[in-house]
Amino acid sequence: MTQETLILLNDIVGKAHVFTDSETLTTCASDETEDHVFMPDAVVTPGTPEEVAAVLKVCNDAKIPVTPRAGGTSLSGGALPVKGGVVVWMKRMNRIISIDELNLQATVEPGVITEVFQNAVKEKGLFYPPDPSSRGSCNLGGNLAHNAGGPKAVKYGVTRDYVLNLQVALPTGQLIWTAANVLKNSTGYNLTQLMCGSEGTLGIITQIVFKLRPYPKKDVTLLVPFTTSEEACRAISAIYMAGITPSGMEFMERDAIVLTKDYLDHVLSKPVSIDLPDHINAHLLIELDGNDEEMLLRDAETITQVLEGFNTGEVYFAQSADEKEALWRLRRNVSPGVNAYSLTKSEDVVVPRGNLPALVTSIKEIGGKYNFRSVCYGHAGDGNLHINIMKEQLSDAWWHNEVNQGIREIFERVVQLGGTLSGEHGIGIAKRPYMHIAMPDINLELMRGIKRVFDPNGILNPGKVF
Repeated sequence: MTQETLILLNDIVGKAHVFTDSETLTTCASDETEDHVFMPDAVVTPGTPEEVAAVLKVCNDAKIPVTPRAGGTSLSGGALPVKGGVVVWMKRMNRIISIDELNLQATVEPGVITEVFQNAVKEKGLFYPPDPSSRGSCNLGGNLAHNAGGPKAVKYGVTRDYVLNLQVALPTGQLIWTAANVLKNSTGYNLTQLMCGSEGTLGIITQIVFKLRPYPKKDVTLLVPFTTSEEACRAISAIYMAGITPSGMEFMERDAIVLTKDYLDHVLSKPVSIDLPDHINAHLLIELDGNDEEMLLRDAETITQVLEGFNTGEVYFAQSADEKEALWRLRRNVSPGVNAYSLTKSEDVVVPRGNLPALVTSIKEIGGKYNFRSVCYGHAGDGNLHINIMKEQLSDAWWHNEVNQGIREIFERVVQLGGTLSGEHGIGIAKRPYMHIAMPDINLELMRGIKRVFDPNGILNPGKVF
């Protein structure tokens, strides 16, 4: 990068917000994806939409790669500056601009931490359901870029289901709004939805208008042990067939709980008390929510009746807010717990939920074939399974070659089962080599064509998705 470009960036955002020091560059050289490191040439932290647009114009004119960065929690390499260039870090744009209680809407900047936003609207009796496990550190802009979901997606939907309108800075330096702040809109192509899940390859989101819901006042939480993972997965469809739609339906196999419990006990000093008899190999964490407590308890009773037809242990009903919080703390810390034990490759495939038992069986068979251990957990209610493949004692050569062949076979099996490569983590660089498994060439070429329209010089988050 030339000194002239640095001067132009300094003029736009101020010298205090352009970084070339090794500490900042190193921070922005990685995210939560394996152990990848790609050093940028500079990091810019804009404070307004106009500054974002101006930075993009300078980089576009000079054909300098730009990598948008939000909270840096991507598990697919979405925030990695694989081509160097400039990282546009959105951490300064972290304001909740307004909460419109009359219209159940909120306007925010992309650097707002998801949990901060959830708590702010909750104080007003409102509810923003998308709930990724990293909600305490991930940003709303990153959630949009990957169309994040989380446990409550099974009942309430994913991030894109709550976006009404977006302000976006295009690579050419223009600022646009993609829609209007209305609940129905049939006016041309849906640019808002196109941006959701685009992984920062089409533009940089600078403002977001979300729709909200009234906050549910009551909830019931159950933890159900099963003798096998396949049995737990089979029970999911049976619960839905009984007419019950939980607000959360989370699957955790035994190793996920063992490693996470150890992580909470010894690393975070936040122990969780949970029984793990030898014959129990999986759990479902089930949550029901609403405003009628009697109805929720009847639904919980229906679930226990359904479970009588499965090989389960004793169903545990959380009796207090603290007990509920402890169970969800366990679930939310599975990913950091597993990663504290071993370097992992993290995949998040999704299949029709009725096919989850077959998928779990296939994953274990493929792991045996390629000598890796996997830990499975995830949002089983909507068929979204997280697979953490652990390096443990595997050699580097095996990790980078044979294990990737195993991942390819998992993806092929997922597609055979009617699924696809990612439910919420995105493609990034991690799944890019496998995109042809899920999509025919014509689909990929249409996507490349859209990319060329938005970003003719290919500067935005290059090396991702395609």
